[in-house]
Amino acid sequence: MKKLALASAIAGVFSLSAVAEQQNETTKTSVEQITVVGSATNLTVSAEEIEQYQANDLADIFRYSPSVSVGGSVGVAQKIYIRGVEDSLLNITMDGAQQTSTLFHHIGRVTIDPDLLQQIDVQAGAGEATSGPGAIGGSIRFKTKNAQDLLQEDEQFGGRVKASYFSNDGTRFSGSAYGKLSDTWGVLGYFSTVERNNMEDGDGDTIYGTAADQDMLFIKASGELDNNHYLSLSVEQRDEEGEFSARPNWAVQEGGALYPSEAQRDTYVANYTFSHSQLLHLELSAYKTESSFEGGRFAWLADIDTYGFDIRNTSIIDEHKFIYGVDYRDDEVSSGPASGAKENAEQGSVLGVYAQGYSDITPQLLLSYGVRYDSYKFQQHILLDEYYGTPITESASSLDDSEVSFNVGLAYDINEAWTFGLGYAEAARGKQIGDGFTLDGYLYDGSDAPVVSESLVPETVTNIEASISYSSENLSAKASIYNSALDDVIFEGYEGNSVYNNIGTLNTKGVEFDLAYRVQAFDFFLGFSATDTELEPRDGIYSVNYDAIDINGYEFVGLGNSRGNTWVAGVDYTINTDAKVGLSVTNVESLDLDTLHQAVDLGWTDSIYTLNKPSYTTVDIYSQWHVTSELLLNVAITNLFDSLYIDHSSVGDYSEVFPTVVGPYEAGRDIRLSVSYQF
Repeated sequence: MKKLALASAIAGVFSLSAVAEQQNETTKTSVEQITVVGSATNLTVSAEEIEQYQANDLADIFRYSPSVSVGGSVGVAQKIYIRGVEDSLLNITMDGAQQTSTLFHHIGRVTIDPDLLQQIDVQAGAGEATSGPGAIGGSIRFKTKNAQDLLQEDEQFGGRVKASYFSNDGTRFSGSAYGKLSDTWGVLGYFSTVERNNMEDGDGDTIYGTAADQDMLFIKASGELDNNHYLSLSVEQRDEEGEFSARPNWAVQEGGALYPSEAQRDTYVANYTFSHSQLLHLELSAYKTESSFEGGRFAWLADIDTYGFDIRNTSIIDEHKFIYGVDYRDDEVSSGPASGAKENAEQGSVLGVYAQGYSDITPQLLLSYGVRYDSYKFQQHILLDEYYGTPITESASSLDDSEVSFNVGLAYDINEAWTFGLGYAEAARGKQIGDGFTLDGYLYDGSDAPVVSESLVPETVTNIEASISYSSENLSAKASIYNSALDDVIFEGYEGNSVYNNIGTLNTKGVEFDLAYRVQAFDFFLGFSATDTELEPRDGIYSVNYDAIDINGYEFVGLGNSRGNTWVAGVDYTINTDAKVGLSVTNVESLDLDTLHQAVDLGWTDSIYTLNKPSYTTVDIYSQWHVTSELLLNVAITNLFDSLYIDHSSVGDYSEVFPTVVGPYEAGRDIRLSVSYQF
């Protein structure tokens, strides 16, 4: 009964005494998860849901969440959006390792193998001080499986082999082995390989540039060093090769040029927990990530190196819980011609100190409150040389900023069924390292490498949310409204060809609701999200003063996109303990946006263009059957009726003005068959 359980978990208010009991029972589970600020709009995705819908990429993982969307039918170009805000404004972690920065603004920056995931936690909008640095649009936490998750208590060794076939159009093969090294230690090894051909859209036409090969290796060792001491060490290596267009998030016309490209990522993570008492529950995460993209139209190479740590302690004193700590992250991007030395670089770091508290004021009232201090440092060095046909010149700049952010929230149990929530949260983000591709000065013979305005200040956001939730034995429901104002948005391309400036305020407001109902063996669910995301530009950014501009994925790449009202509805039916089936329907309403304001200022077009994003509806079904205790068969069909559509979270269709600026169509019907054998 996953949907009802999900809704109940989101709506529930957990008492501090229950958390104390959990902390005493295990040293392997963080006790952070008491959330008040924005709790009604949080989301959890389980491994069970990922498995039964045969999730193949990011879009599949979040397919059934109306407030989280993924744009781009090309795997390497997929971008996550929460309430219309792009993932570049989110704090995204993998087992605590932050996934940061962008190698190329036309590709995505988050890659993950769905089969590895144990759980995903999403916080929509700015929230608590523990969300990490720069979480001005929210946070997403991916948690991977370990050997203990997969082994039964009496098992010493196990494994699984899995073969998946996708009619549109590819195959995936994976294998994992896991076992106990001792009574308290286990190790998991996993490998997968994906071969994907060009997909077809709902009309049966080829979506060019979507073929790719992916290989992924993951090793994780975890266990107790001693009583109350827990350690986890993991390494993940991912490689994706294919022939992509110059802009993979745009559609490719038949016969259009494709360029051999390769994206790689290596991530190393260590997590340590020491659970001594209710006053001392220490957690340490340390990580290092190396990612690169090579190829494309200009045969260039970009590298991003990230390392960091988070040290926090949790103390419970009577009816109060406190989480406090320090985190640090350092990012460096460098780029240049693939055939030569990388000459352009940016380096940024952020040091954060935070504290978050929770208090049971009464048995019905839970209060949360927190503060966070972030210190941002940024340095840029640009060297333009004769490779671009220009004289050697240098450009260097540096920034040093700090901000303090506060949050406060409450959850009040009106009675056993009804809970009211209210939250206010702030977050801040200084200048981050930029896009590795534009850093290389690819425009206008290399003279257009981006520089940073001397007057640049950090982005700051305030987020206000109110919610009401209901939970009973068979019914859970929640509704929320929110209003977020992101001031001093940092964006490139105004007041000069490639200058990062503060261009105005990004206002996001909306409403969400979810409902889950169980009757006998049926689980019904319904979700809705309506979000309005607009830029209120500051004076002087445009030649004409506009009160508000709808965000779109072409003009505001790296910032956000607008999406029509989204509905998700469906039903799951449990046939017996070994088999279940389900159906879901997603409807996105049509949307009209006034766009191309900057293009008018630059003289690229004569007038503002009204972009129409047509409505579309997709239907997905799945079935899952445990043939034996070892053999599992999954069949899922996505886009059952072959709908032809461009996802609203992708680039829209601007072909009436710019013939090549068109987002890619999504895949048509895809029959997914998966057979896995566990031993």
